[in-house]
Amino acid sequence: MTDILLNRFWGTYAVFYREILLYKKKVMRLGFVFYSISTPILYLMAFGLGLGSRISIPDYGAFLVQGIACMSSMTNSFNMVSISVSMGRLQSGAFQTVMTSPVSAASVMRGLVLSGIIRSMVSVISIMLAGALIFHTLPFDMMALMALVLNAAFFSCAGVMFGLVINDMEHHAVLTNFIIMPMSFFSGTFYPLNFLPDWLRGIVYLMPLSHTTTIVRHGSEALLSWILLIILTLVCFYAGSKMLEKYGE
Repeated sequence: MTDILLNRFWGTYAVFYREILLYKKKVMRLGFVFYSISTPILYLMAFGLGLGSRISIPDYGAFLVQGIACMSSMTNSFNMVSISVSMGRLQSGAFQTVMTSPVSAASVMRGLVLSGIIRSMVSVISIMLAGALIFHTLPFDMMALMALVLNAAFFSCAGVMFGLVINDMEHHAVLTNFIIMPMSFFSGTFYPLNFLPDWLRGIVYLMPLSHTTTIVRHGSEALLSWILLIILTLVCFYAGSKMLEKYGE
């Protein structure tokens, strides 16, 4: 039993360490850092400084920082993992090398998801610092941070699954434009969900990001959102692991 657990740990660590080394090389490039944090910070400034005084929401700066942190957690975890998997499959062939190594599919899944969480939280911390500088607020407690980590885990799992099925990078752009981008704007990022029409609000409640924003803002009161987000993450992790087991190219 101990040997099995050790093998799982080292297999997960090997995949995670490889992804973090690749991420470290990217972080050292100024252009990559600017790309990762520029859009969320522009949103903070444009909506917070430009429209904040015109929106009748108490402490809109704190509201906006929370929403953009959730959005950044989603976009960075999903994009980083899905691009890593798809580029490794379609261009460098590095992903096939990982899959032929003596590491289980579940360990590969865990390593990829953990790397997605770390990458995501780096961007979230940048948003928090920017929010503290611009609005002088840091509206996050431990439960909110846990929700952001869980959100990153879910979208990292989704990134693995999507990275395994796309045939070219155009497919990635299509998903980002028609699913990830609308989710960013309609999931309570910039305004409360009750601002939406009833028919649209019902659709938005099906989006995982809307449950993350709800948890971050309402904590333990959002019990249903906690349950749904945990279930979705576990289901996606299991489905991604099964896809990795059946992977062959």
